[in-house]
Amino acid sequence: MKERIKHIMDQASLTPAKFADKLQINRAIISHILNGRNNPSLDVVTRILSEMNYINPEWLLSGEGNMYKPGFGREPSSGELDLFHRDSVNPEEQSTEEKKPTENTLNPPDYPSQLSDTKNVDLKYLPPKEITQIIIYYTDNTFEVFRP
Repeated sequence: MKERIKHIMDQASLTPAKFADKLQINRAIISHILNGRNNPSLDVVTRILSEMNYINPEWLLSGEGNMYKPGFGREPSSGELDLFHRDSVNPEEQSTEEKKPTENTLNPPDYPSQLSDTKNVDLKYLPPKEITQIIIYYTDNTFEVFRP
């Protein structure tokens, strides 16, 4: 399972520290797993499966099947549909009708222009602070209070 966890991290471009942070677990736990010191706990496995819901649990636990659940980021094998040819199984069977490319233009948002105003800002002045009492503590655990 250690190799499969490494593979997940590689596919997600995560360092061990970022992977631990993503799973919200202590970084040392991931370090111990990757160094072979500990096997992943049930908590680690469930966090991987909940945070990365595209991972196939059967693959993670036993190494059987595909890494990804059906429909998530896997590369299609020959004869399977992919993102760009999902409407037909064989690319040769695609419609020969040429489609005119559409031009996508972005119009800037129409915000009304506003001039900045020069305003005088009234600063509130607080009254000066006055001392109400001074307490002096001595090393023999006594103290004195002075009031003006």
